[in-house]
Amino acid sequence: MSHPARHTVPGDASARANRGWWDAAADEYQAEHGGFLRDAGFVWCPEGLDEADARLLGDVAGRRVLEVGSGAAQCSRWLASEGAQVVAFDLSFRQLRHSARIDDALGCHVPVVQADAGRLPFADASFDLACSAYGALPFIADAGSVLSEVVRVLRLGGRFVFSVSHPIRWAFPDDPGEHGLTADRSYFDRSPYVEEDEIGVPTYVEHHRTIADWVSAIVTSGLTLTAVTEPEWPPGHTRTWGGWSPLRGHHLPGTAIFTCERLPG
Repeated sequence: MSHPARHTVPGDASARANRGWWDAAADEYQAEHGGFLRDAGFVWCPEGLDEADARLLGDVAGRRVLEVGSGAAQCSRWLASEGAQVVAFDLSFRQLRHSARIDDALGCHVPVVQADAGRLPFADASFDLACSAYGALPFIADAGSVLSEVVRVLRLGGRFVFSVSHPIRWAFPDDPGEHGLTADRSYFDRSPYVEEDEIGVPTYVEHHRTIADWVSAIVTSGLTLTAVTEPEWPPGHTRTWGGWSPLRGHHLPGTAIFTCERLPG
């Protein structure tokens, strides 16, 4: 049984906890959400914003693309279908096994690597684009290290687009019902959400950053922030995913998507 808490967790402990959690939860996660994500689909968020419509990455044909925190690499598979040369990585070996399972079923192959987002095993300036749909960034203690690594592997003029839980959600209970509409903690409390086992060892860690924190981390890394997207809950979308729901989606933003460029300067 897990015991929720709010306190600082060192980076190595956070990585160990989340690797173990995702390895254990991957089967259930893919069974529950795989249909919504699609085997070869690029869904940015629980609101259902689809890259096929949004085109936040622009034209990907012929571009080298890195997917950060890929899970089962559904996004990479869609990018490959659009003509991109894709490489995906994730911390969880079990998630990557699901990527292999889907490849076998579809008769395709997406190159995947097991890696920590703070220490990328790729050469400098080796990608034109990078993307992350709720991958890695919410689960790592030092988001700046991930952004700096993405800058390192991006070519000059490259673009990085990533989605995370909208920071305002952290002031509200993670409840899809009416209880989730009343703030019960400070938006400015950066204490991570931690689940612990019976002896206090972290088993899951998610880190909170305000909008200003994200902007500062992006700029400090050497990227230029060019857009922030807050997807609205679309009409007719009835799916509940954890704390995301039609009720909350009509009142509160659930996702923030940051579009960044590696520009000269």
